Amino acid sequence: MNKKISISTMLVVVALAVLITFQLTYITVNNKYEKALNEIKDTQLLYDKLASVDSAYRTNYVGEIDENMLVDSVLRGYVAGTGDKYGAYFNKDEFAEIVTDANAEFVGIGINALYDSDHSAIYVVNAIPDSPALEAGLKSGDLITHVEGLSVEDLGYSAALSKIKGEEKTYAEFTVLRDASYIDFKIERRKVTDYTVYSKLYSNDKSIGIVQILEFDNGTPQQFKAAVKELMGKGVSKLVFDVRNNPGGNLEAIEEVLDYLLPEGTIIRIYDAAGNEETLASDAECIDLPMMVLVNSNTASAAELFSSALRDYGKAKLIGETTYGKGTMQTILPLYDGSAISVSQSMYAPPVSDNYEGVGLKPDIIVKLADEVKDKSLFLLGEQEDAQLLAAIKEFSK
Repeated sequence: MNKKISISTMLVVVALAVLITFQLTYITVNNKYEKALNEIKDTQLLYDKLASVDSAYRTNYVGEIDENMLVDSVLRGYVAGTGDKYGAYFNKDEFAEIVTDANAEFVGIGINALYDSDHSAIYVVNAIPDSPALEAGLKSGDLITHVEGLSVEDLGYSAALSKIKGEEKTYAEFTVLRDASYIDFKIERRKVTDYTVYSKLYSNDKSIGIVQILEFDNGTPQQFKAAVKELMGKGVSKLVFDVRNNPGGNLEAIEEVLDYLLPEGTIIRIYDAAGNEETLASDAECIDLPMMVLVNSNTASAAELFSSALRDYGKAKLIGETTYGKGTMQTILPLYDGSAISVSQSMYAPPVSDNYEGVGLKPDIIVKLADEVKDKSLFLLGEQEDAQLLAAIKEFSK
């Protein structure tokens, strides 16, 4: 039976509905207004207190205030106070250097180096391709003992490196110990393309290629693809990717690298502060070879995504130690004066598995390096000393 409602009753119902809607809208708007008002009050409290401290110091401090240092310190303190453990403030010079590094370029002679404590010298790991150092004949294993006539032992490692660095079109002058002979070098500094990818054939089995990725910057995808293609051209049928000590890098670089390796499907899932999800995907083209990935506790961020994505697609096993656990994504926001801040803006997850922030990735095969070599640079670690690499090689034969 249909129940009839009178016009007057209908008007009352409509009026109540309008009133409820208005009240809900008012509550929502009022809550947002009160939240914004509280934020304004908190911000004003911050400004007022900072102004009071500033005034007290300028009135009473017996020393001299370095204004640039003061501003930089206050901003670094603010970022630290937010609790954003990956947040950072960069002054103008620091931000300029970050931009240069991200573009895979720097000014210098072009070497990868370590400190050799046995000789109190700078150990040249390698001269970067197409660099002034390579052109001048600097070799892997060279020991830089003196810079501008001063010994590295007296200068200290960091100070000696700083003297080797410098402005474009100036010269770095230093002395190298090679095969018991001392050689003097004078090398012009210029812009050098940084190399983040190094590759080689496994010495005991030329069908296995090893690709070491130091980080993911703008130059990494091109270098990575070139390295893999070169190895495949040499007959490689199995690949070991080494991302140990890789701190990560930028989203565009890791996206392009994974797109090159993975079949069609999701690469990464990104969640912003509001809970919105964005998905990035790869196309159907991929590299279809058996793969292993070497990881350790310093494998972080984009390097963890690289490792996890390959495992999610069943393309590779992870070998080594549990990774760092950084599943938060930062964005760099330039400020008006050329400085910038890095803010944790979103969380991300691999194609299938969960976000690993604070947890890391547990390897499929846990292998630790022997105590006598665990602190040795990976650049200097021999293949037969590298238990993690040997475990990956062994896994291919199963």
